[in-house]
Amino acid sequence: MVRIRLRRMGLKGQPSYRIVVTDQRSPRDGRFIEIIGFHNPRTEPATDTIKEDRALHWLNVGAQPSDAVKRILQRTGTWARFERLRKGEAVETLVAEANTQFAEVQVSPKTRYAAPVDGQSKWKAAERAAAVAEPAAQAAPSEAKDIVDEIKEDAQKVEAVVEEVVEDVVEAVKSGVKKAKEKVEEVVEDVVEAVEDALDGDKDEA
Repeated sequence: MVRIRLRRMGLKGQPSYRIVVTDQRSPRDGRFIEIIGFHNPRTEPATDTIKEDRALHWLNVGAQPSDAVKRILQRTGTWARFERLRKGEAVETLVAEANTQFAEVQVSPKTRYAAPVDGQSKWKAAERAAAVAEPAAQAAPSEAKDIVDEIKEDAQKVEAVVEEVVEDVVEAVKSGVKKAKEKVEEVVEDVVEAVEDALDGDKDEA
């Protein structure tokens, strides 16, 4: 299955995300098929940039967005335009509408997280960013919830795969033990028959 999900970028305390199309079986930070947008929670409000034509294309061919990405698409209006596309509206009209909408979005130059300054190491910048990250997260619970949901979703997938592998191993062990037991019983029966034949032979000679 093809998925649309967030992929984290940036330093600690200065998060930004790519919106990527990827195979569900690919690891979280593995190869992806295409980048169709960006999500920057550091601006006020958060900045969402969507390649509308590519997003509509992938949604139309069945790609499934994660919960976090779906909320972003709903916020930008892309999801509503996808519903209109399914009803037969021309994709060119929808893309033109999206381009006009994105051009009118006003974003404050003020960011929620500190940026590195001249002479400041990346580690110091990260520490400074972390110091303001907590109150920023409290001020923007929806963005924080998006990321938590994304992590939980991937964790559940990993847990399901592990359980499946464990079940396969247990079944293989059980199968091997059963075959070994049957082989031992077969050998024991052969030995018993051989002993009985030998005893019968001794009786006949007597």
